[in-house]
Amino acid sequence: MKNQIRILVAHLFFFSLTASLAQEVHPDGRYAKAEIIQKKADGFKGIWYMNQPSNDEYVYKYSGGLAVYPANHRPFAIYAKAVDKTFFCFGGTDDNNSTLLHNVSYFDHKTGKLANPVILLDKKTTDAHDNPVISIDDQGYIWIFSTSHGTSRPSYIHKSKKPYDIEGFETIDATEIVGGQEKPFNNFSYFQVYPIKGKGFIALFTKYNKAGQRVIGYNTTKDGVHWNEWKVLAHIQSGHYQVSAESNGKVGVAFDYHPDGKGLNYRTNLQYLETSDFGETWHNAQGEPAQLPVTSTQNIALVRDYASEKLNCYLLDITFDKSGKPAILVISSKGYEAGPGNDPRQWTLYRFRKNGWENHVVTTSDSNYDMGSIYVESDKVLKVIGPTVDGPQAYNPGGEVAMWLSKDGGKTWKKEKQMTQNSTMNHSYVRKPSNASPDFYGIWADGHGRKPSESNLYFTNEKGDVYKLPRNSTDAMITPELVK
Repeated sequence: MKNQIRILVAHLFFFSLTASLAQEVHPDGRYAKAEIIQKKADGFKGIWYMNQPSNDEYVYKYSGGLAVYPANHRPFAIYAKAVDKTFFCFGGTDDNNSTLLHNVSYFDHKTGKLANPVILLDKKTTDAHDNPVISIDDQGYIWIFSTSHGTSRPSYIHKSKKPYDIEGFETIDATEIVGGQEKPFNNFSYFQVYPIKGKGFIALFTKYNKAGQRVIGYNTTKDGVHWNEWKVLAHIQSGHYQVSAESNGKVGVAFDYHPDGKGLNYRTNLQYLETSDFGETWHNAQGEPAQLPVTSTQNIALVRDYASEKLNCYLLDITFDKSGKPAILVISSKGYEAGPGNDPRQWTLYRFRKNGWENHVVTTSDSNYDMGSIYVESDKVLKVIGPTVDGPQAYNPGGEVAMWLSKDGGKTWKKEKQMTQNSTMNHSYVRKPSNASPDFYGIWADGHGRKPSESNLYFTNEKGDVYKLPRNSTDAMITPELVK
């Protein structure tokens, strides 16, 4: 009888422990309400973040200094010609990397100095998927959209109290139409927002359904406060990632899809749609109208059927050339895991030309998360800036940053300049500002690929000169450090 009691007690303890563990929530999914801070920082400290331990020599699926991550958040920086400043936001932190701080700053092109950031809020997480994005409306007011990774945490919208000024922000209690009723607009993921002159904002973003699938869509607003009803752009199988760009009122979006039954680490195919009428109608690059939502793998948006080649497709960047045609940069590989087994990881540029889509390989690199940006400087001259050179943590995200140049419209490429070298940590996620000015042409961060570390921020000019943003300073305006 005593043995039976012991067995029963042991079973009860086991089931109690199992239930307790099942209730534990991954840190990325924990609920947290942000704390509004609105005070000056003491320099530029980027967030370090990791996602999914891999139990191998690479330690994580991806990790590092991710202050301007992910590619699906845009923009992080905008050049404002009216005041000759590039305003930017980033995911910051404290000295211990204990929380995610939403920071706002600017680069003054007249003086060559940077404003000591304003810490807008503490997101109460260390998940870099909650990084903010920035926009500037027709009147010059600065908007910060504080995103959320899924539905577990609220999202926030803030607007500067004065045009082209980062000293004070007001919280916007935004609403959206849901099922014909006005509801709080307080949850959005992977936000990408563009002001359209005379119309307001159009934003592309993700909503998670009950099955945890990433459904992509868009919404519009005249004033940033009252948003219309979110419309689904695509929902193929288990969902999507998307990246987008805007030029002269045209918005283009490139998107992949997650095949059913393979999990969200798998993403494949390249698709493209665009709108020139504030989201009223959508069509492919050839001008053929799209019926939304797109739900089939074979559709008029399809640019490349990577699924048939058994390849993953990672979306890096998208822009428009001088004639308003899209240019899309992606990485393809054989699988999501880090390491040489999924080589070659090809950086491929897609351009829509008179005869349809053309694609050419720019280079290769060693991680699916080696994100860079594409610059179309003329019909013939293009640049790609990104961490394409192996860094100190090989096969982890990032590396050494290089500038690649094409003088024949993207058909052939050569490495024009290696911009960083002999680094102790990998550089990752080079982001192009909207309306980028030659003096502030790209911004990124560094960080250790295999263990928590400090993360520094950097920017480059058009020539590829690199400047480091000081981690510690009490000055109101800070002089960047030229990296030699």
